[in-house]
Amino acid sequence: MLLSEKGLTFLEILIAMIIMAILAAAILPMSEVTVKRTKEIELQRALREIRSAIDLYHEDFEKAKVNNKIIVSIDDSGYPEELEDLVEGKDWGDLYPVPRKYLRRIPKDPFDKYDEGWGLRSYTDPPDSMSWGGDDVYDVYSRSDDTALDGTSYQTW
Repeated sequence: MLLSEKGLTFLEILIAMIIMAILAAAILPMSEVTVKRTKEIELQRALREIRSAIDLYHEDFEKAKVNNKIIVSIDDSGYPEELEDLVEGKDWGDLYPVPRKYLRRIPKDPFDKYDEGWGLRSYTDPPDSMSWGGDDVYDVYSRSDDTALDGTSYQTW
């Protein structure tokens, strides 16, 4: 006797749903790791971009000083006074025809949950300082208390 009924039985549907639930349970943690890894890459890129801009600013300061394009005070380190100076630009005498800008915008910290901005260190601060001396901007760091996938704190990057 041939059965001409078409469709799925309740047992087949149940088995298919169990298989999909197992797959979803395996994919969810992997997607969370992927999102965190993507944010970590963004953080590394942002730190590199800001630190490179700070270094270029300092190089231009040194060039302008050597070429007597600017008047330098004794306590001037050659680093920007604020992070926004990298966006606004700096006139280095006639070293460049126009004020030189180092960043189009200040990148955001992808782990900054409370919109605090970057942590800053001045030239006279210790390398691992978590408070800014306020003299200049020598380095930036993430203020996030989170831990990276490799076990390090984002503040140490």
